[in-house]
Amino acid sequence: MKIKTKEDRRARIKLRLRKRIHGTAERPRLSVFRSLNHMYVQAVDDMAGRTIASAATSEPAVKGQLPTGGRGGNRVGAEALGGVIAARLLEKGIKQAVFDRNGFLYHGRIRAVAEAARKAGLEF
Repeated sequence: MKIKTKEDRRARIKLRLRKRIHGTAERPRLSVFRSLNHMYVQAVDDMAGRTIASAATSEPAVKGQLPTGGRGGNRVGAEALGGVIAARLLEKGIKQAVFDRNGFLYHGRIRAVAEAARKAGLEF
């Protein structure tokens, strides 16, 4: 695979990560995607091939929890999203997850989601 764009680079990193990251029903894979305006997180059971829980900054429930100055495309929105997905997983009785940064670098909004989920009680 020849790397010509940022998307090609991310796809290559994503394939490399997915070789060793797998989610189960007890410990799902917490996959994060970021766009310019929103962030999306879903907990995936790779063994069954289904999504256990998901959250996005575009959902009205999450938008209502954003503090002033928070929107889907900044760190404040990412922290709110991490708390929401952790609460939804803990509600279903899942306390552990495997974090999948989905080819993005672990800093900024991706790191904010992970740290907020840990702070809310999720272990990974």
